Amino acid sequence: MFLRRIGPDPHANAQRTPQLAGCPDILELANGDFAIIGADITESAKAQMFPTASCGPDERVVRIPRRILLNAKASIPDAP
Repeated sequence: MFLRRIGPDPHANAQRTPQLAGCPDILELANGDFAIIGADITESAKAQMFPTASCGPDERVVRIPRRILLNAKASIPDAP
């Protein structure tokens, strides 16, 4: 299922997560899609979404720290 982590380990350089359990992460799936581990903010986000954005019943809105995505930028493959 998971092919690799995108970006460095979130605990590299002694980084700590706010809850000290679990961690936000970006993972590449074997089929080329991505999975995000983050804080579920679906309920608070739904009321503030852009008019053309929505979250289906089988979807969740997750928040990851900015540093996770910025640190992963160099590892995100370019479009074919």
